[in-house]
Amino acid sequence: MKTSDAIAVLKALAHAHRLELYRLLVQAGADGLTVGALQAQTRHAAATLTNHLNTLRHAGLVNNRRAGRNIWCRADYARMNALLAHLTENCCAGKPCGPDSACVPAPVKSKKRIRQ
Repeated sequence: MKTSDAIAVLKALAHAHRLELYRLLVQAGADGLTVGALQAQTRHAAATLTNHLNTLRHAGLVNNRRAGRNIWCRADYARMNALLAHLTENCCAGKPCGPDSACVPAPVKSKKRIRQ
C-alpha cells in the first residue's frame, strides 16, 4: 500500500461513527450487514449513515452488493490487511514481534502533577 492510500484510509477511520460502522462490518464477517441493520444498530439518521458509508467506500474499506431491495455492506479485509501490513512493515526490523521482542514499547508511566 502506498503512503497516500494509507493516509486516505486512516482519514476515513478518523471519525467515531465511521470507525463504529467499520468495526461492526468487520465483526459481521464476509456476509456483512444490510444498511438497514447498520441503521438499526447505530441509530444514525439515514443521510448521515449514507455519508459515512460513502466515505468508507471511497477509501476502499467497504464494498456493497444489492440483493433485491437490500444493500449489503461488508468490510474489505484485503484493504484492512494491506493497511496493517503498511503500518507494521518495518516493525522489529523483520524479526518476529511479541512480548519478548525488543520492539514492544515499554509501558507509559503516569506523570503526577506537582503542586506548588
